[in-house]
Parts: sequence; structure tokens; C-alpha cells
Amino acid sequence: MTEARLDEGALRALIPRVLAGLVRRGEDFDAAEDALQEALLEALRVWPDSPPDDARAWLTAVAARRLIDARRSEAARTRREETVLAEPPPPVVQDAGDDTLYLLFCCCHGDLAPASQVALTLRAVGGLTTREIADAFYVPEATMAQRISRAKRTLRGQRMDQPGDLAVVLRVLYLIYSAGHAGRVDLAREAIRVARVLTLETPEPEARGLLALMLLSHARLPARFDAHGRIVTLDRQDRSLWDTREIAEGVRILQSALATERPGRYQIEAAIAALHDDAARVEETDWLQILAWYDDLVGLSAEPVRQDPAAVLGRAVAVGHVLGAAAGLRETDRLRDVIGDRHRWHAVRGHLHELDGDLSAAAVAYAEAASRATNVAERNHLIRQAAQVRASRP
Repeated sequence: MTEARLDEGALRALIPRVLAGLVRRGEDFDAAEDALQEALLEALRVWPDSPPDDARAWLTAVAARRLIDARRSEAARTRREETVLAEPPPPVVQDAGDDTLYLLFCCCHGDLAPASQVALTLRAVGGLTTREIADAFYVPEATMAQRISRAKRTLRGQRMDQPGDLAVVLRVLYLIYSAGHAGRVDLAREAIRVARVLTLETPEPEARGLLALMLLSHARLPARFDAHGRIVTLDRQDRSLWDTREIAEGVRILQSALATERPGRYQIEAAIAALHDDAARVEETDWLQILAWYDDLVGLSAEPVRQDPAAVLGRAVAVGHVLGAAAGLRETDRLRDVIGDRHRWHAVRGHLHELDGDLSAAAVAYAEAASRATNVAERNHLIRQAAQVRASRP
């Protein structure tokens, strides 16, 4: 075995397959993960001097032995249990190609709260430590440990042989991606890594649509913040800093998904992102096509204003660029009673007023948006926007 076999990424890639194999056998999720963690520690100790021919089989066998040892330490057991425990661990099924997908479904079980689904996915599928997950979400390690423990307790005794909901898995991955770049772990890149694996496990086009959306958005990261860590909006970004290879990959994946002619939310959002990425200059943005995609996106919801306010606000911006700022503002007027108390509604109004040349109204809208924003970086950005348009007034 080469030193690369001990690379953290290589070990992390084995975790979901080994853990899924143990859970498939009927092992308790919590106990299986504990046993696997012990096997991983043993691997770090043993492999440099005695590398196995099959790393996955080795980890599975050692973890299974740990589970057997744990059961043997219990005071009460039946003769049947003694007989079973005396048998060697069952062989590893090497062609279980859907292990990662299976484990994702377990972590995204419907009985778990979204925050627990995210944490358990990062722990079991991503292979992150509890400390890393806690650091990424700015919570104490003890708090995250309790959250993960509660999630495992919820899964205890649950049947794990039922098909999962892919839509929930995709939503959890998008939540992880949206958490962004915090602490010692780049959650956006971690979500992309897991999404890549997922696309190999399922032919569903929405999985590819989500991966494409992540790549097309992540490609802009180098231009998303200035030297002082302040937000730079899409229309003001230095597009020469965008990752063109990531954009090209995202477009290829999106095209393969759209070729199935089963468009869904993530494919549509990726198509909008691709049109933004395709414009070498902001003036070259194809707003007409973007508006058409937003029409499709809004059409997916029975009550889009309540169910998908981000989509209807995005569509209002597109209307403003295609039909004029006044038309975009009229679109936002129709949303006032439902989402008029949200900071993004005021921010969109500020953008459209600025587009219309009404800098006084834009400054007021940006300031109102800043007063309602909860994210510090976004609030500071909106305050600067308000100040800049005030300074630009004749």
C-alpha cells in the first residue's frame, strides 16, 4: 500500500460504503458507526506497516469484530446469540454500488429534523468529525454531539429497508452547500463531493441538476468577496476570476440532465446560473432566457409566492431587466402583502429602483433591507449599498 492509501480523503471515501454494509446487515446505526470509528483508528495504526489488499474488506471485518466484542461484553445473552457470535463475519458484498445512496437515505430519514439530517449526513457520509461539523455551523462541539446522538437514537429500531425520498436527500445536500464556507471545513465543497458520488448511484436527472447548480455557483467563489471579505454582487464581480473549468463541467452535467426532458427545480436553477456564467460582461446577460426559466421555476409551485418566494423575487428582477424597472417594481408590489416584511423583498426593490435611476428610493429600500437582514455580512453589504447610492445622487 502506498502512502496515498492512508490519505484522509481515501479513508473518508470508504466510510459510507462500510457503514452502509454494516447497517444493511441489521446492525444498529449508532453501534455500527462506533465500531467503524474504532476500525479507522486501528487502520491508521496498522496499515503503514501491514497494508491490506482490500481496504474496504479489512475495515468491514474489523468493525464487525468490534460489534461482536461489544455484544460479548453484555451480561445476558441466549445460546442462539452465542452460536451466531462464534461464526466469522459474513463476506463483504463488493458490488453494492448503491451503498452511499442507501446511507444518505438513512441519514435523511423523514423522522429527523432538517438540522439533524444535515449533521448526520456530514458525520456518516462525509466522514467529518463532530468538532469539524460544530465548527462549520458555529455551535459548541457538545451541542453538535447531542444533536447527532439524538438523531441516532431516533433511527434506533427504525426499518432501514424502505426506499428513501431522493427529494429529501437533494434538499439536505443543498442545505449543506448553502451553509457555505465557514470554520475549518468548506461545506460547499463537501456538498459537491457527496453530490458527485450521488450522481454515480442514481440516474435521476435532478441529482445531476443539483450538482450542476453547485458547480456553476461555486465557480464564482473567487470573485464573490473583495480583499476585505466583503460581499461583491454578481453584477459587480470580476468575471475573469471565475473558474471556467468548473463552469464547463457544470454546463456538461446540466445538458446531460436536461436531455432526459424531465426538468425539475435544480435543473432550472442550474440553467439560470449557467446563463449568468455564460455572460463575459454583465451587459451581455441573456435576461430574456433567464425570465423564461424563471417562469418555468415559478410554475412548479401551486402557490409560488408562499412556497418559493426566492423564485418569485428572482423573476421580478428578470422582469425588470427585460421589460423595464417599472415593470419589475410592479411585480414586487403584488408580493408586498405576503413577503413584504422580508429583507430580500426590500433588497430587490432597491436594485430595481437603482436600475430605474431613482437613487433616493433605492437608498431607502437598501437601508430597510439592511435593518431586517440577520446575516452580518449581508447586512453590512446592504448598508454599503445604501451609502453608495446616496453618495451617487446628483
